[in-house]
Formats: sequence, C-alpha cells, structure tokens
Amino acid sequence: MKIQKKNPEGKIVFEYAGETLARNEDAIILEAFFGRDDMAFLNITLKRGDRFVETFYTKRWYNIFEIYDRDDRKFKGWYCNIGKPAVIEADTVSYIDLALDLWVAPDGTQTVLDEDEFEALSLTEAAREKAFEGLRELQALMKTKNPPS
Repeated sequence: MKIQKKNPEGKIVFEYAGETLARNEDAIILEAFFGRDDMAFLNITLKRGDRFVETFYTKRWYNIFEIYDRDDRKFKGWYCNIGKPAVIEADTVSYIDLALDLWVAPDGTQTVLDEDEFEALSLTEAAREKAFEGLRELQALMKTKNPPS
C-alpha cells in the first residue's frame, strides 16, 4: 500500500510504503517503518526502522501513528497529524496534512506541535474550524491513552 502525505494544495510531499493490518469502511490500519536517519524528537529519538502502526480515517480530521522502538520494541508514543479525512483506494492511502500535530507520550502527556505553521496556511474558515475540532477530539480521546480504531 502506498501512503501519500499531501500539502493543502493537494501536492504529494512525502510517499512511502505500508502493509495493511486491518481495514473497514471508515478506517485502515497500516504498518510502516521509519525510513529516515535517526533524529531527536522532543524526549525520544526516532530511529530508522522504528515500527509505526498508522491509522487513517475517512471521516475524522486526523490520523494516529503508534510508534515502537526498532531495538527493544517498546512503545514510544502517539504522533497524531491533523488533516483532512483520508482517501483510501485499492492500493493508496492519501491525506491532506494541515501542519498541526499532537504528540502524546506513553504517560499521556500531550504536546501540540507546529501551531505557527498551521496559522500560516491559507485555509477556509470552515477547514480551520474542522482542524481545531479534530485536535480537540484527539486531545479528549488521548486522555484515556486509548485512541479510536
């Protein structure tokens, strides 16, 4: 399965491969592996080969990535992208990324990321409100440390 991250204009900015783990009419769960060089991120290191279990929704304004360490397989946290609902096709999942992100550490600590990038986007007021609704929904759901499937 191809996974495509698109900018608000619909242009593909990043593409990678994933394996389908589960699928229903409203969501798909994929497994992918981090393909970039090791990089520091907040209080963790994202490593080449870290396992990502990625859930994309066709009716929600976000997607959720569960991240597991490549070496010890320990859970590192949830990286959540605020974006338009995913388009799921036979061999491709794509989504419009709206820059705003939410990081949730294993202990439930939440950090909103890239607010300045989100504010700089040229979005309709309706799209901006849907993005904030998605963020608020995610923040409430993640307080339980049990994201939707």
